Amino acid sequence: MTIILESVLTCPHCGHAWQKTMPTDACQFYDECPACHALLRPKPGDCCVFCSFGSVPCPPIQQQRGCCG
Repeated sequence: MTIILESVLTCPHCGHAWQKTMPTDACQFYDECPACHALLRPKPGDCCVFCSFGSVPCPPIQQQRGCCG
């Protein structure tokens, strides 16, 4: 199984999209939109900002290991 480490985050406030490399050893609970400076937090039930706002879910979810575990 190939794990994708690049994801495009899309700000739910202004619609700005930017590419980020996902960490493989930890969840990323917060990220700041570079355009409007809104602080992105995971939606209820999601483990990280990539699962909520990314084009690709985080590596642990891709590997079916569960939420950042």
